Amino acid sequence: MSTDLGLQSHYPPLIGGKFRAITDASFPAVDAATGEQLATISRGGKAEVDAAVAAAKAAFPAWAATRPEDRAKLLLRVADWLEENAQRLTLIDAHDIGRTVFEIPQDYRSAIGQYRFFAAAILTHDGYNHAVPGGWAIAKREPFGVVGQIIPWNVPAIMASYKLAPALAAGNTVVLKPDENASLSTLELTRQLAEIFPPGVVNVVPGYGDEAGAALTAHPDVRKLAFTGSPQIGRLVAHAGAERLIPVSLELGGKSPNIVFPDIDDIDAVVDNATFASTFCNGQSCLAGTRLFLHDDIYPAFMEKLVKAYESIRIGSPLDPETRLGCLVSEKQGLRVLDYIESGTSQANLATGGSRVKVEGNDHGWFVEPTIFETSNDSRIAQEEIFGPVLSVIRWNDFDTMIEQANDVVYGLASGVYTSNLRNAMRTADRLQAGQVWVNQYVNLLDGSPFGGFKESGLGREVGKDALEMYTQLKSIMFAEQVPPPFYV
Repeated sequence: MSTDLGLQSHYPPLIGGKFRAITDASFPAVDAATGEQLATISRGGKAEVDAAVAAAKAAFPAWAATRPEDRAKLLLRVADWLEENAQRLTLIDAHDIGRTVFEIPQDYRSAIGQYRFFAAAILTHDGYNHAVPGGWAIAKREPFGVVGQIIPWNVPAIMASYKLAPALAAGNTVVLKPDENASLSTLELTRQLAEIFPPGVVNVVPGYGDEAGAALTAHPDVRKLAFTGSPQIGRLVAHAGAERLIPVSLELGGKSPNIVFPDIDDIDAVVDNATFASTFCNGQSCLAGTRLFLHDDIYPAFMEKLVKAYESIRIGSPLDPETRLGCLVSEKQGLRVLDYIESGTSQANLATGGSRVKVEGNDHGWFVEPTIFETSNDSRIAQEEIFGPVLSVIRWNDFDTMIEQANDVVYGLASGVYTSNLRNAMRTADRLQAGQVWVNQYVNLLDGSPFGGFKESGLGREVGKDALEMYTQLKSIMFAEQVPPPFYV
């Protein structure tokens, strides 16, 4: 299988332009559905992180001095390579994390768009300048230096692009740690990054969070940290940044409300989009619309169609093009999701789903039926991020009460609204406490549109030009035509 995918038998870290491991420790990458070993990966730790940061620090002055036009050309080469290899990388991710070959190609379209967007955006990104009496004022944007970046396992292609593209475009050097559950496609990309960028500009150290991740966040020569993952780990990363007074950007969890008004024109289309919103990525998405606020007037008809839609989702091998729901990434995640489902059965009405499913030839995989609960907003399953194909449906009939409940979670990453009424759309979007509000199309992500969350969903914005500001700092330079007349004489 590894030969068919073009995988190496072993993946060491990329440090200073060379693939080398300092220690012999490694861990296996296994097929999420079958359990077959795909490769082994170096288990990086403090020694590898120290060497990678040193390489990035040494490469920074020359990279920061590189013209934006030249940095842009290299980012475009990354995009071109991804486009040429998207089909193979899709298969690697399907094996590695259990998502379907039907949906992963969208990850690569998004990732390609990120590298191309920032290749263009950096050409117009600058500070400002203007004349002042007797001189000139300039505010110049400069990169921070070495950036430490940690990404999760659910959408590795997208996560790598969200971190690498803006940081490199802005002139920073990078040490990236991929998640131990989803390293393979990132490490395949790393092989190409080593050919495209000067040595030390991009360094990749795979490993575990409490080893490589902890060493990276604590390193004194890292000048900025960027993390995507759970709020619990996000707090640790933020604390590490605070200890050294360096900037930290965080993209964390979500428990997003998806609101259906009774004036919708096409109930079948809304059912389909709401189903997608809560089950894509096998439900393992921080922005999934996992709380569906459904109005009383259409509740019975909508629920009947929603249950049928959930029950029609085809569960199967991630490699089958007809599969729409693959397996969760690991046994740990499978047990977590089933624990939440068991908790929900004591608090809410189980409308459909709720069980683990066996898929022939994929006995290792944790396939979980898409699950719907009818519940209240204060239940555990409606308040906590499950990270699986589990939807909480909440009835509403009063707008103000619904908005209060929609905002009554610790998160604020994404949200959705379905309505044919402009006033409903505008007043709802205005009052939702979320970084994204999608009206009539959930997960309507566009290249260049800022992405990030309110409250415990994170700090900072990715994807758009705001990300370039997140990876740069301003320096003010004031020019005077001449030395002022004597002051003390």
